[in-house]
Amino acid sequence: MLKQPIRIGLVQHSCSTDRAANLTASMDGIRQAAAAGAQLVLLQELHVSLYFCQTEDTQCFDLAEPIPGPTSQQLAALAQQLKIVIVASLFEKRATGLYHNTAVVFETDGSLAGMYRKMHIPDDPAYYEKFYFTPGDLGFHPIATSVGKLGVLVCWDQWFPEAARLMTLAGADLLLYPTAIGWDDADSAAEKHRQCDAWITVQRGHAIANGIPVLACNRTGFEANPVTPNQGIHFWGNSFVCGPQGEMLAQATQAKSEVLLCDIDMQRVEQVRRIWPYLRDRRIDAYPDLLLRYRDGKKT
Repeated sequence: MLKQPIRIGLVQHSCSTDRAANLTASMDGIRQAAAAGAQLVLLQELHVSLYFCQTEDTQCFDLAEPIPGPTSQQLAALAQQLKIVIVASLFEKRATGLYHNTAVVFETDGSLAGMYRKMHIPDDPAYYEKFYFTPGDLGFHPIATSVGKLGVLVCWDQWFPEAARLMTLAGADLLLYPTAIGWDDADSAAEKHRQCDAWITVQRGHAIANGIPVLACNRTGFEANPVTPNQGIHFWGNSFVCGPQGEMLAQATQAKSEVLLCDIDMQRVEQVRRIWPYLRDRRIDAYPDLLLRYRDGKKT
């Protein structure tokens, strides 16, 4: 495990139909974070476009691009220029009819350190991702970089403790979640509060249960549903960084584009994991039922 402090940056911003403007917003945020000393910058999920999964539309596949491709090449060049590690989220075209929601990690020399393809794909009102994305096939493997081993996951993955645990078991130093999540205006204020609170709480739980810092970068702003423009998603921002005991180290606002900076004391992470040795006390001999879909005795 790393022992030196790490300064990280999260770039939270709204998006529009202008892909070039969206990428510019992301890259400007990266430059701002790097100027403030960030060694690692995390971008939000699908940061170069609107969140197109509110509807099912085959025209949206035109937004996908190969890796390497135009966007990844620009980000790689920026990582090399600024000598920082960048974690970005792209709509990957692997082949015609085969697409992924993919996170890419660029090393300080601009090389591609690794990729992660989103494993858990939702299919819910306004989040019709199964129409667009094939479930990931790269597994839960941290990506080795000059700032540590990065356990990169994506959005819906953040609700599953198994994903966080497997990244930790594979040696991740940090968990990172590019995210696109928000409110339906039809929900009550109380329900909106519960949803956002649950989102923050479950990720803080991953930090605690694994003794590992968590970085979650969400988008902000309202994005109208293309079919019913008077409806849509209000992305709730609140990008944050928490430490190995779930303590909040930094948190962005709900409705503003901003660059969130945070220093993570990796020596303290080391000490916390020595005092709370969850990995030591796991009863792996008693967990075979975790391989069941549901505990009714049938493997499905």
